[in-house]
Amino acid sequence: MSKDTKKKTSLWIYVILHISLMFSSISGLLSKKAAYADFFSPEWFAFYFGMLLIMFLYAIVWQQILRYLPLSVAYANKPVGLAWGMIWGALFFQEEITWNMILGSLVIFIGIYLVVTADG
Repeated sequence: MSKDTKKKTSLWIYVILHISLMFSSISGLLSKKAAYADFFSPEWFAFYFGMLLIMFLYAIVWQQILRYLPLSVAYANKPVGLAWGMIWGALFFQEEITWNMILGSLVIFIGIYLVVTADG
C-alpha cells in the first residue's frame, strides 16, 4: 500500500470514527427526551428503542474501526461526544454553552490531536 493510499485510508477511518461518535451522542439526546416522556408511553418506548438501536449500530461500527486504529487512538477520540452533547443540549433543550465549556472542549480537541499525531 502506498503512503498516499494509507493516508487516505487513515483519513477516512477518522471521518467514520467521528461520524459514529456523533451518532453515539444522539443516543444521549434520545435518552434525555425519553426522560421527559411519560414512563412506558409510546413516546418513551420510541425514544428508548431509538437509543438502543443507535448504540447497537455504534457498537458494530466501533468494532470495525478498531480493525484499523489502535485502541488508544480510537478511544482518545471518544470525548468528542462531549462537544456534540453541548450542541444537542443547546439545539434541543435551550441549554447554555458557556466559555468554560468551549475552553474545555478546546483542551479535549488539543489532547486528541496530540494523541493522534504522536509517533509510535
